[in-house]
Amino acid sequence: MTTLVTGANGFVGAALCGKLLETGHRVRGAVRAAGQRSGHLDSVVVGDLTEQTDWTPALAEVDSVVHLAARVHVMVEQSADPLALFRRVNVEGSVNLARQAAQAGVKRFVFVSSVKVNGERTEPGRPFVFDDVPAPQDAYGISKSEAESALNQLATQTGMELVIIRPPLVYGPGVKANFDTMMRWLHRGVPLPLGGVTRNRRSLIALDNLVDLLTLCLTHPGAANQTFLASDGHDLSTTELLTRLGQALGKPARLLPVPERLLELGAALIGKREFYDRLCGSLQVDIARTRQLLSWSPPVTVDEGLRLAVRGLRG
Repeated sequence: MTTLVTGANGFVGAALCGKLLETGHRVRGAVRAAGQRSGHLDSVVVGDLTEQTDWTPALAEVDSVVHLAARVHVMVEQSADPLALFRRVNVEGSVNLARQAAQAGVKRFVFVSSVKVNGERTEPGRPFVFDDVPAPQDAYGISKSEAESALNQLATQTGMELVIIRPPLVYGPGVKANFDTMMRWLHRGVPLPLGGVTRNRRSLIALDNLVDLLTLCLTHPGAANQTFLASDGHDLSTTELLTRLGQALGKPARLLPVPERLLELGAALIGKREFYDRLCGSLQVDIARTRQLLSWSPPVTVDEGLRLAVRGLRG
């Protein structure tokens, strides 16, 4: 079987391509520019992901597609209409690829979406489930939700099998953004006022666990035309996550027991309420259905995943 992986040079894409090659798959990686080609991978340059992208060379003799390429959350948004940009890439670009894939005879299309389709936060003990009514709150989540709807309609029309995966935050070697910043704070011994954030629960997924799930979804008959939530299967409070991450670093986390109410007030005063919600709010997903339909269990524990992420930082 030949699998096309879009975003093949990205954080998840590079790991997935490596795993597929190790397990005997034929893999073709789609990259945006010639300078992103990998020497050990059959790769093709496709340019920007839009409704006009020509995927013909990339889809030749391809049996399945894992679509990872996307416009992701932007920390400092400069566009006057960010939703239009997200839709152009994540909705129109994805549907264009899927339509051409169906015309080329691709049997299965695996779309990596986001838990943001479900929403931004959960009440403790009430995790998201796969068939919740979508409730995206930002432009990225809205675009992923709209892409899911359009792809489901296309799959119904064409008969191409569609698998949708909604992961939460993915961590592992080479992780960037807030998780990388958090590791560096702990590595430097920076005191953090998060020792009292013990009541929330956050679902995460280690890179190896997501790659394992994606690999399984390429061939498992039970995955066809299903939507799956993904996680490590072990949810953590912010305090517990930082404590375990410090242990992985070999540098105990210096956590100050500041009351959550004070953190919330301080975040509101400086206009960082969203940052507070990401650190101190809950976001849990229920993967019982993923386990049941696919007979899947995350192969990597949280502590193993954190140790791997730390090795990436040290490297």
